[in-house]
Amino acid sequence: MADKIVVIGASTGGTDALRVFLQAMPVDMNGIAIVQHLPHNFSAMLATQLQRTCAMKVRLAVHGEPMQKGLALLAPGDKHMLVHRKGPSFFVELRSGPPVRRHRPSVDVLFRSTANSAGANAVGVILTGMGDDGAACMAELRQSGALTIAQDKKTCAVFGMPAEAIRRGGISHVLPLHAIAAKVIGACKN
Repeated sequence: MADKIVVIGASTGGTDALRVFLQAMPVDMNGIAIVQHLPHNFSAMLATQLQRTCAMKVRLAVHGEPMQKGLALLAPGDKHMLVHRKGPSFFVELRSGPPVRRHRPSVDVLFRSTANSAGANAVGVILTGMGDDGAACMAELRQSGALTIAQDKKTCAVFGMPAEAIRRGGISHVLPLHAIAAKVIGACKN
C-alpha cells in the first residue's frame, strides 16, 4: 500500500506561508511536492532557505526522483512538476513546455497529475497567491478522493488562488495557515 503524499501550490506570499507550513512538519513527514511561482534563480535560493529552518530535507526536485518520507521537493522555477506512480511509490517528473495559466511551473499541472496518479493517496494544499492557477485541478484532485485544503482569507497575503479553488468546489477544508500543518499530518497518519 502506498503512503500518502502531499502536494502544495502557492504564489504571492507563498514563500512565507511555505516556511510556516514546513517548519511544522516532523522530520519523517510523508513526501511533499511543491510548486511556488518563482523565477528559476529564486527557487534554488528558496529551497536553501527553507532547508536551513525545517526538520525535513527541502531541496529542488530532480527529474525521476522518488517522493519519500522526510523530503520536500520544490519545482525548479523553469519546469513543470508532475507526480507519477509506479507500484506503491510516487515519483516526480520535470518537464519543459509552455506556461500553463501564465506559469511554469504551474500548480494545475502538479494537481492534475496527482489526481490521476494518487487520488485518495494525496493531500492537496493551496496557499496564498494571485490568480487562479491550481483552482481547476484542485477540483479534479478532490473528485479523485484526495483531501483538499485552502488557506483562509484572513491569513493569505493574496486570497486569489484559494478563493478561486473554493468557488469551483475543489476544497474540503478552509483553514488558517497555522492550522493547515496539523490537518495534513493527521490526514497522512490515516
